Amino acid sequence: MKKVALSLAGLLAIAAFAPEASALPVFARQTGMACNACHFMHYPLLNAFGRAFKTSGFTMIGAEPKLEDPGMLSIPQYVNAAVLTSMGYEKTSAKRSDYPLNMSTNGASTGGFYVAGFGGEASLFLGGRGSDFMGFLTEVTMGDGLAAVDSFKTPILFDMGGYRLGVVPFTTNGQGASYGFETMNTGANAVHSITNTVGFQNQYINAVSAQQYIGTGSQATGAAIVLAGTEGFINVTKYAQAGPATGGVFAPLTSTYARAAYTGSLGSWDAGIGVQMWAGSSLNDGQNGPGAYGAFVATKATAVDGQLQGSVGSMPAGFYFSYATAPSVTTAGVAGNAFNQGPLTRSSLNLDAEIGVVPDKATIGAAIRMGKAGIYDTNGANAKDNALFLTGTYKLARNLLARLSFVTQSGSYWDTAVPAGGSSAITTTPTPAGATYADEFGKTSTTINLYALF
Repeated sequence: MKKVALSLAGLLAIAAFAPEASALPVFARQTGMACNACHFMHYPLLNAFGRAFKTSGFTMIGAEPKLEDPGMLSIPQYVNAAVLTSMGYEKTSAKRSDYPLNMSTNGASTGGFYVAGFGGEASLFLGGRGSDFMGFLTEVTMGDGLAAVDSFKTPILFDMGGYRLGVVPFTTNGQGASYGFETMNTGANAVHSITNTVGFQNQYINAVSAQQYIGTGSQATGAAIVLAGTEGFINVTKYAQAGPATGGVFAPLTSTYARAAYTGSLGSWDAGIGVQMWAGSSLNDGQNGPGAYGAFVATKATAVDGQLQGSVGSMPAGFYFSYATAPSVTTAGVAGNAFNQGPLTRSSLNLDAEIGVVPDKATIGAAIRMGKAGIYDTNGANAKDNALFLTGTYKLARNLLARLSFVTQSGSYWDTAVPAGGSSAITTTPTPAGATYADEFGKTSTTINLYALF
């Protein structure tokens, strides 16, 4: 593996001033570099240098003044911050319209407008360099009159002659065990995928990522042991299915997550392929998986994924795949599987593509999902849950990204009755007898979204 050199930052900075949707300005301010130095086509997709920056533990720094004491202190003169907001309109084909109005908590149902902090995202990020070998990133979510930590991690990664080796303590409300360390764009971690509009019912991210379809983007608190370099990484994480929202303090780290990925070149293409595994069981936090609070819930799943990023003619293009499966778990003393509450295996194969039809300005993308929901359909088979996703983006400015997203879903899952009298995943309103999943969530959804980073 080649050493990640700071001289590379200088070389890339020279060519990094084409219009591009912004990365987190936290890191743009620290490095003094334009956004496409780290991102492929648009935020949040990473290119090779973006992976190198993340592998450094967010420690690379440009011309920003530092406070230094040789051998003891080396930090930026200022604590860098950024704000991310989203706003827009979402419409679904769901038939129910009696959901509570608090959409940021309970979902969008048949649709409506949303603004930052009330349905849309309003997040404050603080992060950057803490020393030569330590960095940090924290996200504070603001909304509904409240502000609370949503995610936090502190990479402590030592330079081992071209490798980085260390530990990443972390906690998150919704990115799962992969939040500790991940650099691929397949949705292995929800942050990195061709869509950064998840949908109020997760319908978009579930269409592009098999890992997110089986629900690995959960609460998690733990520590990842990481070995990483320019040609890939390995990490083993011990964690608990609990996060800041449920007070994941002194939680026993009885679940295990393992990840190995190769990232390098295939001809002129930036390529990657990887595997993931979740194992063990964790104390249920009351929000992740079946069973009552305090019961153990299994955390069992596997995934494989890959990517190619390069160009088709003069247009940048990315191609991605992911396959994930989560078994049904009936072990005594364990309240099912956090990633599959059904009696059958839950699985998904997802294929994605995105092309920069106007380089550095506009993209179009598409994805398909071939999924099995892990529940019986009306014919007694594993219910099919398929999707076709279409999207387009347009950069109004380097830090303003407009996106149009559409998904249509099909298969026997959507004609299957929701358990009568229960509550759906997006509302506390009791489900009426005879309602189908199409009634609850809608087979189709359309969202217009504007992301702003500053």
